[in-house]
Amino acid sequence: MIGLLSRVSSVLNRDATNYGKKHLVDNNLETCWNSDQGSPQWIQVDSTSDQEPIQPTSIRLMFQGGFAGKECELLGQPLTPADATSTEWHRIMKFYPEDINTLQEFPIAQPTHGYKKIKVVFMNSTDFYGRVTVYQFNIIS
Repeated sequence: MIGLLSRVSSVLNRDATNYGKKHLVDNNLETCWNSDQGSPQWIQVDSTSDQEPIQPTSIRLMFQGGFAGKECELLGQPLTPADATSTEWHRIMKFYPEDINTLQEFPIAQPTHGYKKIKVVFMNSTDFYGRVTVYQFNIIS
């Protein structure tokens, strides 16, 4: 995966060993990131270098059925000379995953500029308590 996985909104019962962010990218379908309850939840990826911005073309996610993001947004913090110090998030796209446990891909319709940070925000969840469970996560560039 491009970038460097940096933060998630929460971890179920603060149990990072079993449900932490490292499980999003470990290529093991037996492990997952599981958020705590509440909405919104999110995953943030930071660029590893100012010279290598994140230029996403699609997002891939595999949820646990019953704990999927319902309405989601992909946000980015631009990395351009004019606003290199900006902390403002810009919406790249909205997307609506299915409540299934297979890998889903969400292409970005318009080419994007380089971003120093990317955030996938799960505005709400198919779970009554707002929990989100993700087995695979990847930003394709």
